[in-house]
Order: sequence, then C-alpha cells, then structure tokens
Amino acid sequence: MEFEPVIGLEVHAQLKTKTKIFCSCSTEFGAPPNTHTCPVCLGMPGVLPVLNKKVVEFTLRMAVATHCKVNKQSRFARKNYFYPDLPKGYQISQYELPIASNGWVLVDTNGEVRKIGINRIHMEEDAGKLVHGDTPDTAGVSMVDLNRACTPLLEIVSEPDMRSADEAIAYLKKLHQIVVYLGVCDGNLEEGSFRCDANVSVRPSGQQEFGTRAELKNINSFRFIKQAIDYEVERQIDLIESGGKVIQETRLFDSNTGMTRSMRGKEEAHDYRYFPDPDLVPLVISEAWVDDVRATLPELPDAKRSRFVDDLGLPVYDAEVLASDRELADYFDACVQAS
Repeated sequence: MEFEPVIGLEVHAQLKTKTKIFCSCSTEFGAPPNTHTCPVCLGMPGVLPVLNKKVVEFTLRMAVATHCKVNKQSRFARKNYFYPDLPKGYQISQYELPIASNGWVLVDTNGEVRKIGINRIHMEEDAGKLVHGDTPDTAGVSMVDLNRACTPLLEIVSEPDMRSADEAIAYLKKLHQIVVYLGVCDGNLEEGSFRCDANVSVRPSGQQEFGTRAELKNINSFRFIKQAIDYEVERQIDLIESGGKVIQETRLFDSNTGMTRSMRGKEEAHDYRYFPDPDLVPLVISEAWVDDVRATLPELPDAKRSRFVDDLGLPVYDAEVLASDRELADYFDACVQAS
C-alpha cells in the first residue's frame, strides 16, 4: 500500500519590536536572567496589560503580504495551562477571533508551483524559558528566566496542504523570507526568533480522510525540521504496516539520533479552557489602517524576482539568488540605477 504524508505547520515568529506586547520591558536578546521583567510580564496581582500598537502594525504587514483577510474585529483570549515558565498560569493569545485568516503563499518545489493555504495569523505572548543546570553546582537543577515572557509572537497556522518534507521546507523558507523582507522579524533560528511545530500524519494514497496526526514541537532549524518530518512519516507508515495504530500525541525531535520520541498526549483546544481576556477590549482594525499598511509594503521577493526576469532579462536562477536577500537585492537595484 502506498501512503501519502499530510503536513501542516504552525510557525512562531518573534516580532522585532523594542518592547514587549503588553508592557514596556525590553525584548533585547541575551540579557542576564530576569532583568527584562516587570509586574505585568511577571503576572503580579492587579496589573493590567496594554497592547503594543507596533505589534498590531507588524501583524497587519504580514497579513497583507500573505493575502490574508484582515478581520475588522479580533479578540484576545486566555489560554490556560500550568508550567514553571508561565507565571500567570495562562498565556494571552487569540482563539476564536484572530486578526487575520484565509491567506496563501506560493512555493516552488522541484519546478512545481503550489499554493499553500494559511488558515490564520494571530498575535500572542511568549512564555519564559527553563534553564537546566549544566555545572557540578547546578546539576539536576532547573531555573526560570522570564526575560522572554510577554515577548510578542506572530503565529502563522497553515492548512494541511503540504505533501512532503521538501514542500514543508519550501513553505517555511518562503515565510522566513517574507518576515525578514518586511522587517517584522529578524529570522534568527538559533535564538528561537523563528521556529515551528509540525503536524504530521499519513493516509493511504487516494483517501480523502486525514490520518491521526502527531505534533513535532519547537524545531528551529530547516535541516532538523526536514529530518524530523521524514522520520515521523516513516515511523507512522512502519507502525501502520506492522498492525499498530498511530496515536495523537506531541513528540520531540532528537537531533543527535535523528529520531522523534513521545513527549505527552496531545491536548485538544478545549483542554486549554480558552475564554476572552477580560482585561483587553476587542481590537478593531479600520480599513484605512489596512490601506496604509498595504501602501507602505516593500516589493516582496516574488515580485522582485519577476521584475528581474521580465524587465532586466536575468536568468531565473540568478533572479532567485538576488531576490532571496533583501539587502543583496537592494544593492543590485542600486547598481543597475547607477550604471
């Protein structure tokens, strides 16, 4: 029996704002632990979050660039779960009413161009970070660094439209290229500014119904994401062919072994007990604001590549290389204008 992978990706891009999403603490990376914190991002009783307007502007830029419908009204919700790096006991996110939905991007894999749907784009705050001791004095000890708590994130949720690890990587690289072009994210994978969760399932070829999916969490390398998806597809196929059954769960990828391993049973949305955040009013976006954002977008990679080919007569490969990096493309344009 032939099997077909079905892949959907949830991408988290840390927005390149100077301050956090609901307070004025710095988002600078690499500061000493727990120095970029305040009562708001520490979740102290009685504090009130205040939305950072720049976060909304950056989100609108990404929504327009990916052909999303901008919803005129959206709402923040509390996503409730308990973990040591989440001081409030909930994460402020968006659930039923996201800021944007129903978008798409085009990806080219082995000469075939496909449209990958974007289900939704929403804003949320990041959690803190657990630091596990690696010295003789701290061995076996885990410490909490809350500098990252309340850092603004953009979550981009795809439709389950990808059918191979190569397509998933092409989609990821396209999103990475767009957020960097727009200047809304620095795209630094090593620092976790751009990371993704992959939902992977398999089904017999020709079957319309989706199989049971596993979620691969927080992978921040294109190479590791491809390895993780390829391994997970083969694992699920082998499991089914041997008479087993795929269970819905969250799995972690071990880059040392190239394998995924079970982390926990997969939570469903209702387990988070989402409800509207009572401290934040609904966000209303005017058409004029969307028009202003659209008018200030830079020329995006696909349009730039087409212009290089159609107007300047460059080979497709050369145009692709030049358009892949905004600074390189701008330098090339300046050279052309000066010649």
